[in-house]
Amino acid sequence: MADEMVELAQQFINSYNVSGIPKVEVNGKTSWTVMYALTRALQYELGITSLSDTFGPTTLSTLQSRFGAQIDEQTRRDNVYRIIQSGLYCKGYDGGGIDGTYNGRTAASVAELKSDMGVGGAYPGTGLQPKVFKALLTMDPYVRVGNGTEQVRTIQQWLNGRYVQRREFFICPADGNFSRDVQKALVFAIQYEIGMSDDVANGRFGPGTQDGVRTQALLGLASADGAKQFVHLFQAAMRFNGWDVAFDGFYSGSLLSTVVDFQRFAQLLPTTGTADFRTWASLLVSTGDPSRAGTAADCITEITPARAQALRSAGYTTVGRYLTNANVTNPKNKKIQPGELANIVAGGLSVFPIYQTNGGDPEYFNAQQGATDALAALEAARGHGFKAGTILYFSVDYDAVDEEITSRVIPHFRGLVNRMNAYGSEYRVGVYAPRNICSRLAKAGLTEASFVSDMSTGYSGNLGFPLPKDWAFDQIATITVGSGTGFIEIDKDVASGRDVGQSQFAPRGPDTALDVPFDMSMRSGLTSGLVNYIVANGHDDWYRARSAAECIAKVLDMDALITGLARSFRMRKSLIQAVTFWEYQADFTDEAVDVLVEAYYNWKDAQAAWEQSPIGSPPTPPTVIRDDSSTGVAQIYGRTAIKARNHCIDADVISAPIQDPEDWRARRAVWDQLRNDDDYNVSTVALVHIHSAFLKGVTADRLSYSDADNVAVLARYNGTNEDAQEYGRRARDLYNIFEAYNAVVRG
Repeated sequence: MADEMVELAQQFINSYNVSGIPKVEVNGKTSWTVMYALTRALQYELGITSLSDTFGPTTLSTLQSRFGAQIDEQTRRDNVYRIIQSGLYCKGYDGGGIDGTYNGRTAASVAELKSDMGVGGAYPGTGLQPKVFKALLTMDPYVRVGNGTEQVRTIQQWLNGRYVQRREFFICPADGNFSRDVQKALVFAIQYEIGMSDDVANGRFGPGTQDGVRTQALLGLASADGAKQFVHLFQAAMRFNGWDVAFDGFYSGSLLSTVVDFQRFAQLLPTTGTADFRTWASLLVSTGDPSRAGTAADCITEITPARAQALRSAGYTTVGRYLTNANVTNPKNKKIQPGELANIVAGGLSVFPIYQTNGGDPEYFNAQQGATDALAALEAARGHGFKAGTILYFSVDYDAVDEEITSRVIPHFRGLVNRMNAYGSEYRVGVYAPRNICSRLAKAGLTEASFVSDMSTGYSGNLGFPLPKDWAFDQIATITVGSGTGFIEIDKDVASGRDVGQSQFAPRGPDTALDVPFDMSMRSGLTSGLVNYIVANGHDDWYRARSAAECIAKVLDMDALITGLARSFRMRKSLIQAVTFWEYQADFTDEAVDVLVEAYYNWKDAQAAWEQSPIGSPPTPPTVIRDDSSTGVAQIYGRTAIKARNHCIDADVISAPIQDPEDWRARRAVWDQLRNDDDYNVSTVALVHIHSAFLKGVTADRLSYSDADNVAVLARYNGTNEDAQEYGRRARDLYNIFEAYNAVVRG
């Protein structure tokens, strides 16, 4: 929503005719662009000739030398006042107008801002100190926002108030959310408490800080009163990592108990409940103490018998290996090699599979690529012999910022998961990525376990984010193991026990009988063949809304999905193509019936709501009751879909919960998805065919159906009466047209 005072602030910025101050859009919305422009305006007013977006040391020192300890009503610089007033409005405070004065409203808002930051005690009164000015010209919030908590915000304010007078400490957000800036502020605070000077403290958990923690900050129940500030900082670190502890400076029995829980969660064994170095490290940096032992590893190098023995002797029990090589020019040969899995198992190790092609390129991630990866990973895992239920870890090997996770990574994994589900949910989906990506994918319900790339300590997706709750492997250091022929470089991983890897394999070689993607160079011939059949057999009157060409275009646009379904369920893709093509002709009665069914379900919703709170008369049912209909691309009933899925679940073809086709809520959910999600609808075609074969007693291998088998299965798609038999024969004819082209491509 536009704010008229922010618009005035933007107009003020645009009043500068200075080359280093860009014009901004006057839209009433605050942004970094606006804050950067205000920063440049301030630099210009200070006489700085090289303007930049950064409020750095030069801007800060010039501000201090020009105006002293604070800006107030005595400063008397109209445009500097306007910059302050504009910044206040952009921050959501009353600037007192943008009139170039430091009036009472302006002064009161500055005092309120400092209170929200937590620096009101350090900077009393209504003057604007240089560090507060710097914080004012950022997008950092100082009130609780989003999922922020008051518990975290209290600590942020405490840090700001206690340490803001130190030279290198700058005001951190006070919004109740842990972030990389807050983590850096916490490390600064630890450095100050262990005695580092302003010339040494840098906000990084380096060797000097680590030594200081080891010698001065080891805490437990017997901690002396003089350690109170260290206890405060330890409690802050615990809270920032999502653990509910008091912030009182006392190492109580309750704190010790919660620390034990954290140590157990992070696999800091044995658990002691004390704030020892390894616990501090795990709270402050993504790797934790990288020298701690790991029982898992991942590597790009083939594991020979000698290397397997070296790894086992070094205490490793599980190893991550790659399903495929990267899809790039001259890729490294890092995939599982022939006979390697047998060598690993013989050496006493288990394996967890990693799928990575080009996971380091942001452009790689999108829904279509996710769907493509699903089939590639599925077939690679099957080829190596990983059993059903194995977690496949799909790599996101770059530092995606939050917006990219939303726009790229989540759609990629949604496409991946939807396609894996369509192919039968044989394998479970995990992710290899920085902490923020792992947590957001888990929260979205798209992954079941995380392999955390914590070794990338500088990634924004690791800084300021706690260890994901679903972590299975935590990558903490690159090391070497063994010597001679057993020598190998690995990434050392800590294992949570969530995934113990696989140690039994049943490899499946390439199956040349399976269908492959359609050769689009043959599209014209296929289209002509289908159109000729439709016309020659007098079926062209069926196509009231769509032509045959439009229908074949729909089928070929979905070729990747249909090919994957055919390969996953070992059936001819022509079975799926034939009915999808025919049903997509969109009989004019179908949409009208769908409207009736939707009205029925809306009535059921209203009736259920009324039963929960029976006020007034119950909702009136529709005049015409239709509780199901054939819907979507391939015209499937909700009941038909549920029954087919239930059969395939019972037959271990797919993995999903059994549903009651007479439960209107379950039926509605399936019917809605059939109607609105083309991929789901066409995916269901394959399951209906499998169920139809069962109902008709067709027991032949699905890749070897006879003509009679095809007619029987296709007829059952339409029902059981004589019309269904005619449907089966017609669909068989269409099958044969598709199959003529599919057979050529598969060779």
